[in-house]
Amino acid sequence: MNVGLPVVSLFSGAGGLDLAVERADAEPLQPDDPGSGLARVAVATDYNAPALKTLAENFPHTKSIVGDIRKLDSERLLESGGLKSTEPVLLVGGPPCTPFSKSGFWLEQKRESRDPNASLLDEYVRVVKETQPEAFILENVQGLTYSTHRAQFDRLLRSLTELGYNPKWRVLLAADYGVPQLRRRVFVVGRRDGRAFEFPEPTHAGWSEHTRKFNTELIPHVTAGQAFAGLSQGPIEDEYVAGQYGDLAAEIPPGQNYLWHTDRYDGRNVFKWRSRYWTFLLRLDPNRPSSTIQAQPGPYVGPFHWENITTEAGDERVRRLRVPEILRLMSFPDDFKVPLTRSDVQRQLGNAVPLELGKAVARALLTQLGYIEATRERTVILPISLSA
Repeated sequence: MNVGLPVVSLFSGAGGLDLAVERADAEPLQPDDPGSGLARVAVATDYNAPALKTLAENFPHTKSIVGDIRKLDSERLLESGGLKSTEPVLLVGGPPCTPFSKSGFWLEQKRESRDPNASLLDEYVRVVKETQPEAFILENVQGLTYSTHRAQFDRLLRSLTELGYNPKWRVLLAADYGVPQLRRRVFVVGRRDGRAFEFPEPTHAGWSEHTRKFNTELIPHVTAGQAFAGLSQGPIEDEYVAGQYGDLAAEIPPGQNYLWHTDRYDGRNVFKWRSRYWTFLLRLDPNRPSSTIQAQPGPYVGPFHWENITTEAGDERVRRLRVPEILRLMSFPDDFKVPLTRSDVQRQLGNAVPLELGKAVARALLTQLGYIEATRERTVILPISLSA
């Protein structure tokens, strides 16, 4: 029996990056393709017990440790996975991104990069040093690369360089790799042999909030409408947006947000121009990829579905995204199990690495390490295969 190349996972959460490495040689944009079993996550750790419950549902072969990584000995981590130092082929993980995300920038300690959780980057380096994997993949929010956090980011790169891993980094847009979501994340990848990692080139292209110019020879971005094709749309109780902004949200067209209700658009003149975050009352456009799925959105933070529902009282209301829809927007398989409450699902999937984005990076790394033959790289990628 092929037990797969051993992988150690830190800050595992629900297992988005774990799923990506285990399916690195699966067909792109085929969420139901589990791959050949080339790699396996031998041991995973996270401080959040509900997240590891989700991990256990989807990775029954993986040993898990619940706890603070700052108190976790690397030897115990390796022993739990039946490994010794230098034996892991990959070490993967995304330290909690809260210290580096735009969310919470109203807190002075975050603006000044004094969030104590930022030290988790140093813990990641410590585990790399003590376990000596053949290569590592670190994922985080784009904000980690901003000038506000430059000292921490430079320290991370310097520390990994001193270990001989020659880290390379790049901010990748998930939609450029077939994910129906405009989600930007930074990846840092390094190899123990010091050879430079080459990032995978985009397979898809389209306009985003940052650019209107793109390579028209690539496959168009997968849209939310394509991603949702074939999903059941039956009503679910208490899924609509109520409260003081319920009426306003229901009047906003697809692809628009609260700005519809300013003096510059055709809605009610309720809000001042650019007085809220972009995601406030934001609705999906079925002809565009989704905006970033957030882990802990407020009650009026989107994206919401482009269709309204009618309440028992006969009112039109915008509805929240359903779990199967969020899975599709993350390019996760439909049968991925998240056995928790709606808020837990949102938190776990919002913090996860989109499967197809993670697969692209993991596939490139394992190819360059010699575990996947370059001739097996896929050449046919259908833009609507997520709807299958």
